[in-house]
Amino acid sequence: MARATASTIRPVSARKVIGLGFLPEEARHGFLIEIPKGTAGDQMICITEHRGDDLDHLGAWVVDAPAPNDPALRVVIDRTRWLALAPAFWDEANRRLRANGLPPAKFHKNPGKPVPVHPSLGKELCVLCWAVEDAPPGDIPNALHNWEALAPEERWWLYTMTVATTGQAMQKGIGWRKALRAAIADNPFVKGEGLSPKARRELLGHGQMSLSL
Repeated sequence: MARATASTIRPVSARKVIGLGFLPEEARHGFLIEIPKGTAGDQMICITEHRGDDLDHLGAWVVDAPAPNDPALRVVIDRTRWLALAPAFWDEANRRLRANGLPPAKFHKNPGKPVPVHPSLGKELCVLCWAVEDAPPGDIPNALHNWEALAPEERWWLYTMTVATTGQAMQKGIGWRKALRAAIADNPFVKGEGLSPKARRELLGHGQMSLSL
């Protein structure tokens, strides 16, 4: 087996990154946030999941909004709720990107074109959006506290369990989607504790996944 040399090892700083931690030359999986132009609170933000050929030029151009039954469509959330959660999510994502030697991304209310997202961060964003998609906007600060109290591995596991049964955007209010709202948005936050032990046991069981970033 050939040994790696200084000329073949690519420094972290040279890795191409677009959007929120998305590595187009390395990725086999990613998410895309599509934010319509405008400021109306009832306009819908869409989050889609992509693999394979769908990753080519991901986020490089403006695309039409996906159909409600598109199997790649994971989240449809109104702008009011999006603006209540997205800045806090961006802060958490940027902290993790810096810790992994990747550049942070500034949050834009109207980015002008879809935003590609690293797959690990995309999964965590879907979990947060699913928890609040039908919750009163006033519950979102509580949901953010509970979501932040979960380890990334716990969020990834929740995503995997949810997407296996109720992962399409329109499958709201049933199964795991209902459980996420109850545990993350409706569950009272106690400073220093996050999710209650009971809520954590009900959602997480005993299994977890391990992924990069």
